[in-house]
Amino acid sequence: MTTFKTLLLAAAVLAPAAIVAPAAQAQVSGIAVADPQGAIAASKAWTTARGQIETTYKAQLDQAETRRQAIARELQPLVTAFQTAQRAPTPNAAALQTQAQTIQARETAANQELARLTQPAQRAQQYVIEQIQAKLGDAVTNAVRAKNVTLLLRPDAALFAQPAADITTSITAELDRLVPTVGITPPAGWQPNQQGQQGGAAAAAPAAPARGAPARTQPQGR
Repeated sequence: MTTFKTLLLAAAVLAPAAIVAPAAQAQVSGIAVADPQGAIAASKAWTTARGQIETTYKAQLDQAETRRQAIARELQPLVTAFQTAQRAPTPNAAALQTQAQTIQARETAANQELARLTQPAQRAQQYVIEQIQAKLGDAVTNAVRAKNVTLLLRPDAALFAQPAADITTSITAELDRLVPTVGITPPAGWQPNQQGQQGGAAAAAPAAPARGAPARTQPQGR
């Protein structure tokens, strides 16, 4: 199981495979790479909002962390027993399967419990990310124009790129200018991902549980 001390930016912000820039006026043009998720994570709006969320929902997050630790202690003997039985010279496949199912059922219930406890913080986090992401398309366009980039790729789409080719920090700077602050309280009736795609940037995926959840042990019977 993994403990996270702070909320994590878990939205899967996807960059378009390529962005064609407007006619460039600067002296240099070329291909660049950028990590839009990293740009959002480094933005001042996200950093400030993350701290506000952790303060506002501290009681719920502390409760979830306490429960996570308790559940980890409850699961550990079950996992140890399973691993011991699995290493036996002649393991009982049926018994191993029953043990694995018991562990997995307990983990599923634990994850659901922790999700309920962290749901308010999760919702606030998703709202923050969507507000910033709404300006991501404009930030990319402005950075591409300023750097005179003709083709923009995700870092994992490039076999090799010089550090100077990475314009993520430029996109973050544009985000800081376009959306310096955001609110953490969603309005009544708000639902995640309502804004959809903005300026060529794909919608964010739901955020992951705050401060972590029980990691799956994934016991495997023979």
